[in-house]
Amino acid sequence: MATLMQFDLVSPEAALASMEVLSVQIPGSEGDFTAMLEHAPVITTLRPGIVKVNSDKGTFEYLVTGGFVEINADSTSILAEQAYDKNNVSRDIIDGLIKDAESLVENVDADAKDSADKRLADTKLLFEILNP
Repeated sequence: MATLMQFDLVSPEAALASMEVLSVQIPGSEGDFTAMLEHAPVITTLRPGIVKVNSDKGTFEYLVTGGFVEINADSTSILAEQAYDKNNVSRDIIDGLIKDAESLVENVDADAKDSADKRLADTKLLFEILNP
């Protein structure tokens, strides 16, 4: 009996991962959740956070700044706005992401202010997660 599902992570810059996995922990915009084989079909948005991929070859972690995830019974695909292998994330990358989120807050109209503020808070939290 199969226990693995296909996982793909892509951003506009690159395809970061394509592998068979046991599970994927996802920072959903409405809350974190885990996708596994036979998960109910879902399409939702991502918040800035860490995607944790568990496979029979080990655990892999990726930083995402947002985007979309599509889950089917036998696959999970993430289309990220920006994505990085967690092992390659430097202080300069985090500072740049925070600067981008601050710029968004400054330049957004009143209707999108709450969303922009949340994105900034989530992005700042990434620094704390990566540098405990």
